Amino acid sequence: MEKKYIFETRMQVRDYECDIEGIVNNANYLHYCEHTRHLFLQQCGLSFAEMHEKGVDAVLARMTMQFKTPLRPDDEFVSRLRLTKEGIKYVFHHDISRASDDRLCFRAQAELVCIVNGRLSGSEDYDRAFAPYIE
Repeated sequence: MEKKYIFETRMQVRDYECDIEGIVNNANYLHYCEHTRHLFLQQCGLSFAEMHEKGVDAVLARMTMQFKTPLRPDDEFVSRLRLTKEGIKYVFHHDISRASDDRLCFRAQAELVCIVNGRLSGSEDYDRAFAPYIE
């Protein structure tokens, strides 16, 4: 089955994101994924700040990661998303590929949950915004 991505963005590796081995430090992949999710939220018409003011916070509960092919300084890459839902969890499926050859560099699953007025709960706002994208 071919993967159907719902969102993608292009980025470029910056020198300071690399370690002494000349490859992207593993922690930076978390930043790439976070940035991709934030851009996707904007596309959906959601604002973290506005949702927080309403008492709704989407928080990362768990993330599993697979490092495939290292990215290096100045590499351009494409960060892509798919979205599923398991109960009250939104599961973002991240694939990051090097732009020059579309080689998979990183794969992750990020599970987000909502805290509504201080309690773990579903969110009608997120459900409505994500409905067209959930597999």
